Amino acid sequence: MTSGKYIVIEGNDGTGKSTQVRLLRKYLANIGIKSVEYHEPEGTPIANRIRDVIKNGKLVRDGYTNLLLFTAARHEIWKQAERQLEKGIWVISARNYYSTLAYQGYGEGIDIELIRQTTEQFTSQRYIKPDLAIILDLGDTARLKRLEQRGAPKTVDTFEARDINFQDRVNNGYRQLANQLNIATISADVDADSISKEIISNHLTTLIDD
Repeated sequence: MTSGKYIVIEGNDGTGKSTQVRLLRKYLANIGIKSVEYHEPEGTPIANRIRDVIKNGKLVRDGYTNLLLFTAARHEIWKQAERQLEKGIWVISARNYYSTLAYQGYGEGIDIELIRQTTEQFTSQRYIKPDLAIILDLGDTARLKRLEQRGAPKTVDTFEARDINFQDRVNNGYRQLANQLNIATISADVDADSISKEIISNHLTTLIDD
């Protein structure tokens, strides 16, 4: 049986990752490819509970604790995702450890190599190197406007509530990762359907034909 493909959609909060995951799955379904989706750090009962801790901005903690929390959630999610890939099911994920490189590495100052080693120890080499990764890029003015349109979260969000300096470090982190890891970057400053068409025509079709 042919293994499924592992696809990651990345970017700062408000760039439209979840929408693109949904549109990609719709396209795959239309051409007869079965897929599942994850929205890290949620996706299993244990991971969902860890997410509640991560997203709660009232719980003060440092970057190392965040790294360990995200890694624990990822470990649980990836065990399930690997089984699906082995069955030939494609896995489409909003975020993977690239988020931790950007947020905890560039944003909170945790050593990049430590993040990579910790992640690989509790996931796998395949998780570290997806079949396809896309970073959605959007300027802060437009991005913050989208977040405002979502409405206030039930609790103060740990990362959305950080100041502009933190957000700048995260955005710079994504740019650095795109260059260092050769990850495709797509402007999210257009409508969702246009972004989806670009992902499909310029990147996804290669995987389908592979």
